[in-house]
Amino acid sequence: MTDAAPPAARRSAVDRFLYIVERGGNALPHPTTLFAVMALAVILMSGLASLFDLAVQHPATGEEVRAVNLMTVEGLQRILTGLITNFTSFAPLGTVLVSLIGIGVAEHSGLIGAALRLLVLSAPRRLLTFVVVFAGIMSNMASEIGYVLLVPLSALIFIAAGRHPILGMAAAFAGVSGGYSANLLLGTIDPLLAGLSQEAARIIDPDYEVSAAANWWFMIASTPLIALLGTAVTEWIVAKRFPDAPAEAGEKFEPMTAAEKRGLLWALLAGLGITVLVLLGTVPDDGFLRKAGEAETLKALDPFLKSIVAMIFVYGVVTGVAYGLGAGTIRSDVDVIKGMGKSMETLASYMVLTFFAAQFVAFFNWTQLGLIFAVEGADVLKTLDLPAVPLFIAFILLTATANLFMGSASAKWALMAPVFVPMFMLLGYSPELTQVGYRIGDSVTNIISPMMSYFALIIAFLQRYEPKAGIGTIVATMLPYSITFLIGWTVLFAIWVTFGLPIGPGAPLEYVPTAR
Repeated sequence: MTDAAPPAARRSAVDRFLYIVERGGNALPHPTTLFAVMALAVILMSGLASLFDLAVQHPATGEEVRAVNLMTVEGLQRILTGLITNFTSFAPLGTVLVSLIGIGVAEHSGLIGAALRLLVLSAPRRLLTFVVVFAGIMSNMASEIGYVLLVPLSALIFIAAGRHPILGMAAAFAGVSGGYSANLLLGTIDPLLAGLSQEAARIIDPDYEVSAAANWWFMIASTPLIALLGTAVTEWIVAKRFPDAPAEAGEKFEPMTAAEKRGLLWALLAGLGITVLVLLGTVPDDGFLRKAGEAETLKALDPFLKSIVAMIFVYGVVTGVAYGLGAGTIRSDVDVIKGMGKSMETLASYMVLTFFAAQFVAFFNWTQLGLIFAVEGADVLKTLDLPAVPLFIAFILLTATANLFMGSASAKWALMAPVFVPMFMLLGYSPELTQVGYRIGDSVTNIISPMMSYFALIIAFLQRYEPKAGIGTIVATMLPYSITFLIGWTVLFAIWVTFGLPIGPGAPLEYVPTAR
């Protein structure tokens, strides 16, 4: 690939700023080293916090929460005994491994390549960016498929269209991660966040209920906004840093052969067969992918929602094998196993990085520093005494900042919800509205946060095309998306609150205490 930097004479002020960010970020140690250093820093911080007797009152229980010192004999024992389980229980690890085993079969058989050729030949070039960003947003309803599948595929799609692969990855990553809380449909994160909001709300009102669809209307309105903003940033800003590849450098697509067409037909039929089975398992009340006796649709579909990664594996293996048999690229089980193994070869550096990232996350959780920082931040907001829109803008900014240090949406909300939901309820704002503000802040800085669980995987994907790329490259590339999404989404939120628009089915904007 050609160097991403445009000639110096053509650089705008924005370009110069982004290249400074990139150089500064890439001057940092290797991401693996950085996570190792940060893990050690957390241990040292826990000792200092304990030395100064840092403590806050837990908003849910009222109990005093003190920083846990890992610089003790007990702390050392916990670190040593937890080293393995921290790694093996790190949530993204299993998701990535299982997904890529299935995807590896589809890739090795030639299914993905053939499908990409068909897509690029049939899709207008000017719509590719919008389609990729929109697909990234929609992929969130299927858990982590966007990170694992869409980001690397978008690079290949852009190569095939004669454009820079990193441009495709940036557009997909912006939709998948930056647009995490926009969607036309509900996904796995919605019931999870709603459950945490409900528990936090019951600190004030023991009977309060938060629906999984509490933010649905706002999510639907956010989807075209984020898709359009992501497309605009890609074409008007990021494309200047990653110019189109010369025509001869792009992948040339020959006409589809009869064998490839037959393979695609077989893969389509196999995919439809699996889809029919999934529908049989989810649509009937007694379906095998539903929770028996559960009336609420989302709760009834909990077994299905929790098996999305397994579905990716099944679809990848079955359609990949079907294509291979139809096209003649798979002749025995040995070819299938080779495909599975091939996908694992690209994850060696990711596995090493994940080991240290998992230790850092675990140490940070053990020390209680996350909860302490959240409570202290809430106290700052209380002292501001701001009207609704400025107050929530401050909350969005606080969440966006916290997201740089704690990537998991559910883990962070589990810490923040007991602080902010009751606080905003006492100020007259509903838990559902607070949850919307949280989701905006949580989404917009995902794409520039090294703490985001899949950040390491994105680095690995990026280094396929820019071997010297590092944290600085990703941050500089994605920062324009982050700033644009933050501004655009916050403006939409302000309009929503100003006009009192409903944010979801039966979800109020205000909280009025019920008489007792």
